[in-house]
Amino acid sequence: MATIKQVLQIARPELGVKESPPNSNRTKYGRWFALDGYPWCMMFVQWVFAQAGMPLPCRTASCSTLLRWFQKNQPARVTQSPEPGDIAIYNFGHTGIVESVAPKTITAIEGNTAPNTSGSQNNGGEVCRKTRKRSLVTAFIRPDYQKEVSHMDNTPSPAHKSSVDWAVQKGILTGDADGDLMLSQSVTRQQFCTMLLRFAKLIGKD
Repeated sequence: MATIKQVLQIARPELGVKESPPNSNRTKYGRWFALDGYPWCMMFVQWVFAQAGMPLPCRTASCSTLLRWFQKNQPARVTQSPEPGDIAIYNFGHTGIVESVAPKTITAIEGNTAPNTSGSQNNGGEVCRKTRKRSLVTAFIRPDYQKEVSHMDNTPSPAHKSSVDWAVQKGILTGDADGDLMLSQSVTRQQFCTMLLRFAKLIGKD
């Protein structure tokens, strides 16, 4: 069994990997799955979890088949409230591993998609980091991760809780890729500028 952090650490270095030759659906993920030459977004997800030492309980290259398996056998792991490490099953026949969550969007690491919006999003030939509307997700699957001791600095003092909750809800304070808000750490000038820009966009003054 692996932790969320370990799974994401395996997925991130794969960003930019492309099928070869182009438009062939041929990848190391397909070769590993013994189904090379077929659409491979789910094979990428299966590969990441296998490399982390926690293969998914349903071995399939189909997004809908994986979702149906969990709905039937482990329904408590199917949710509409995403967290990092979840498997997103999109409503356009695609999947990815959730990296971070915002109020209306998720950011996921996905196989067989395109780095821009003009290319095919469910058969684009590359591993990419994509931010998409949560409304595009049919359901999220939460694998049986190993519990990890949390060192995240995400608990504000009572005097500041309402303001921190507001900043998080509005997307001004997002934390790092692992979801750590780092509430007790100093803010650099560049971090401060980023938060100022987010606030300006929020009030329409950017």
